[in-house]
Amino acid sequence: MPSTSSNHGEPSVTQKGNPAKPTGDAGAEMLARMNASHGPLTEWGLSLIDMPEGADVLDIGCGGGATLRRLAARAPQGRITGMDYSEVAVACSAELNRADVESGRMQVLHGSVEAMPFADAAFDVVTTVESFYFWPQPQENLREVHRVLKPGGTFLLIAEIFGDADLSERDRREISLYNLFNPTRAQFETLFRQAGFNRVRIHTKPGEQWIAVTGARG
Repeated sequence: MPSTSSNHGEPSVTQKGNPAKPTGDAGAEMLARMNASHGPLTEWGLSLIDMPEGADVLDIGCGGGATLRRLAARAPQGRITGMDYSEVAVACSAELNRADVESGRMQVLHGSVEAMPFADAAFDVVTTVESFYFWPQPQENLREVHRVLKPGGTFLLIAEIFGDADLSERDRREISLYNLFNPTRAQFETLFRQAGFNRVRIHTKPGEQWIAVTGARG
């Protein structure tokens, strides 16, 4: 979960950065923390899908860039694109992956999931990690993801919590404070199917509150 809690256990946008759109030095520091803290979650989620070595891959809400690095390693002959609504996140992602950006194998763009600057059927794989909570119009945004996915391609959504998990009181406070969109498993399946995805699968990890939702474009 994109937690920004202080040492006293209370979340604070002003002290720790805005998880919806990181800005300034506080945002950069928060993105660095997320790169580290989201590692196990991201590795688990990525293990659930096939990644062709030459895949064209898009990561929506690329944050600090750690997921882009993992995707580049899993698709060593592919082309990797990151996109984020935060200009600070774009800069951090590009810096972390400087070698791949300079080689031309990776690009990191500023943009919104509401209207992505990509052609129809542009990507074999689309991922998003810990960003769906903040999508402005989730159902319409999922249709936009479906649009840029190639027929037979896979969309993978990874999140640290979901609506019908056994959430802590702190999690519930942060959901309320940041107005996070946090569907249940059944709601995720409905959202994906209504957006046009097929072969929808809901994955959870025993002992964690993690969820990964996969869908394909037919």
